[in-house]
Amino acid sequence: MTAVLLGGRELAAAIRTEAGNRAAELTAAGCTPQLAVVTATADESSAWYVRSIANAAEKTGLRCEVHDLGPEAEPAAVRERLEQLSADHTVHGLMLQTPLPPGATLEELASAIAFEKDVDGANPLSLGRLAAGMPAFAPATAEAVVALLDFHKVPLSGRRAVVVGRSTVVGKPVAHLLLDRDATVTVCHSRTADLAAVTRTGEVLIAAVGRAGLITAAHLTPGAVVVDVGTNPTPDGGLTGDVAADAAAVAGALTPVPGGVGPVTTALLLRHTVLAADRAG
Repeated sequence: MTAVLLGGRELAAAIRTEAGNRAAELTAAGCTPQLAVVTATADESSAWYVRSIANAAEKTGLRCEVHDLGPEAEPAAVRERLEQLSADHTVHGLMLQTPLPPGATLEELASAIAFEKDVDGANPLSLGRLAAGMPAFAPATAEAVVALLDFHKVPLSGRRAVVVGRSTVVGKPVAHLLLDRDATVTVCHSRTADLAAVTRTGEVLIAAVGRAGLITAAHLTPGAVVVDVGTNPTPDGGLTGDVAADAAAVAGALTPVPGGVGPVTTALLLRHTVLAADRAG
C-alpha cells in the first residue's frame, strides 16, 4: 500500500480566491480588511511564517501590519500593544505569533485580543465558546485539519479519530471540531501508555505534537487517513512533519509536509479576517 497524498495547496488557493473576492467588495465599499500580527521573538521559522502570512494577505487584497516588538519585549508591553490594536477600528483581525518572550504565556496575553478580532482562536474566550459549540473563530491550524479532510471527501461521522497532542493551538480544538462532526475522538499525549496501541485504533489520525518522526508505520492501522500537522525544522533549512517516512507504506492517505495543512492554515487566517471585517460593517 502506498498512501495517497492529501495536498492542501489547491484548497488554500480556493479559500484565498473566495476571501479576495469579498475583500475587493469591502474595499470598494470603503473598508479594506486589515490583519495585524504581533510578534516578539528572534525565532527565524516564526519570522518566515509571519512573512508568508503578510505576502499572502497582500496578494489577496488585505492589509497586513506586522508589529515586531523584539525578543526582549516585556509581557506587559506585548499585552499593551494587543489592547491598542484591539481598540483600533481599522484592524479587523489580530493574532499573536509564538514563541513568546520568557515569562509570557499565550493564554495570558491572548486574553487581550478582542474576541471579535481573534482570527486565530487564541483567546481563552474563543476556545471556551468553541468547546461549548458556540460561534467563534477556531484556531486556524485546527480548522485547516477538518477543512482538508472535507476537501478530500474523507468521512468523519461515526469514525474513530485519534489526536496525538493536547495543545490549545491544535490538539484540543481539533478534538472539539471532530466531535462536532460526530467522530469518536481519543486524545493522546506525552504520558499516554503504549501510544502505538492507542493510535492503531484510529481510522483517522491527527499528529500534532511537534516531534519529528514520532508517528511511524507501527503506530497506524492499515489504510488510516493521517493528517500531519508537524512543522519541524531540518538542518538544511527545510521542514519535516511528525510522521515518519515509513508511514506511507501503511496509511491509506497522508498529508505532505510542507504543502498540506500549512497553506490551508494561512488561507483560513485571511478568510477569518475578511469575515471579521464583514461583521464589523
